[in-house]
Amino acid sequence: MMAFFLWSRFHTMEKEGGEGSLRHKAGQMRTFLRQWQLQSMVIPGIVWMFIFCYIPMIWLIIAFMDYSISGPVLESPFVGLKHFEDFTSDDRFWRSIRNTLGMSSLRLALGFCIPILFALMLNEIRSIRFKRTVQTISYLPHFIAWTIFGGILLNWLGEGGVMNQLMMAIGVQDREILYNSDPKYFWWITFFSDTLKETGWSAIIYIAAIAGIDPALYEAAELDGASRGQRMWHITVQSIRPTIAILFILAVAGMLGSNFDQIFMLKNNMNIKMAESLDLYIYNMGLVSGRYSFSTAVLFARSIVALALLFMANYASKKLSGDGIF
Repeated sequence: MMAFFLWSRFHTMEKEGGEGSLRHKAGQMRTFLRQWQLQSMVIPGIVWMFIFCYIPMIWLIIAFMDYSISGPVLESPFVGLKHFEDFTSDDRFWRSIRNTLGMSSLRLALGFCIPILFALMLNEIRSIRFKRTVQTISYLPHFIAWTIFGGILLNWLGEGGVMNQLMMAIGVQDREILYNSDPKYFWWITFFSDTLKETGWSAIIYIAAIAGIDPALYEAAELDGASRGQRMWHITVQSIRPTIAILFILAVAGMLGSNFDQIFMLKNNMNIKMAESLDLYIYNMGLVSGRYSFSTAVLFARSIVALALLFMANYASKKLSGDGIF
């Protein structure tokens, strides 16, 4: 079976890329075979993904059934698209779509660039010790669970908290404000808190991509008289452009998702109209209300839209920059 796979793979490569491309890809295959011990380390991850991500997809069929947890799945009555029609006529569903797109748009329009800028600035630091210290401090908040980080944040935003004291000290406000109780602040609270917690961690992949740039490019540009800003834009940014494109495509595809842990910690009865995201809506309808078929239908529809966004973002990226996932 393996021999047949390799033969068919080489035969396909010969048709697609000619003799030069065949030699290059054959060399990649030989490298893969030499490193089979290292490559095999990905097998546990593949098995885990298959068991916990692909096998459960079988139960998406309950989106088309009137499923009850007390009976067998296959004996549940078939209702077709009834649940899909129900959630599309639910005002609460459309409110959750609005909130999800609002928070995701903030993260995409403003938050996506922040890790890139942070990685670029970190790359310009000449002191290795100071650079490592800053990088370590920046990604430590990622390891703090939202149950803890959210509690700290609520303390900062509360009456007598750090935010009120700071704003009153600089004269921006003359009285204390309960920020997390006012719906108009909620989207910005989620944006700034997510940025504070995840910027350092999100920048790691850009830092890794920058580390792979040939130093000779910077030396040649410096000899030609290029300024630091020009070297940063024409060498660093252009070299990591494929990485930026891939992560941007994934960010667009995930616009209908949200940080459930964050929103679950920060929501309350006063800001729920702006806080209930699509993930929280699915949670409330499924686990809280016990409408499992209904919530599965919502999740199914969201997955289809996310897949469509992935293909559209990839197509646009390939057209505009030539970089894409596939």
